Amino acid sequence: MPDEKTFTESEAHLHFAKQYNGKTWGLLDKPDRTPEENETMLDFAHASLAHWRVAGTAVHQQRGEWMIARVQTVLGNGEAALRHARRVADLTESRKSEMSDFDFAFAHECLARAWALNGEKVEARKFLALAQTAGEAIADKEDRDIFFADFNGGNWFGLK
Repeated sequence: MPDEKTFTESEAHLHFAKQYNGKTWGLLDKPDRTPEENETMLDFAHASLAHWRVAGTAVHQQRGEWMIARVQTVLGNGEAALRHARRVADLTESRKSEMSDFDFAFAHECLARAWALNGEKVEARKFLALAQTAGEAIADKEDRDIFFADFNGGNWFGLK
């Protein structure tokens, strides 16, 4: 078979982490998801993180938790969104030296959205301001543009 590939176990984990991350984004970007696609999107996000835990770094794990927090937020699952957003914050704080300015901005952003989803406007506004400030401090213009495209979109649950 011409498409058949051989991977080491580590390479396979890395391959599937990326594949499931991309599949999650594909469903997140889809405007009219079915309930089944919503379940699949959450499964893909969890699968991506599971593979990142084996083959990735702290940054990959932080971003995997961010993805789950985002999916849970999009699905309206407030408690789960906040739980994963807190994991993002914990990983970001405990592994600061491994994170980029981009990761700090997104850590604040996901906490702001999760708090907003949960109706906790004071906490949400606090993290919204931190996300804005951290986003403005992103050194790389392309990364900053990516952050602000995401930051300025999506549901803010009446916060913005």
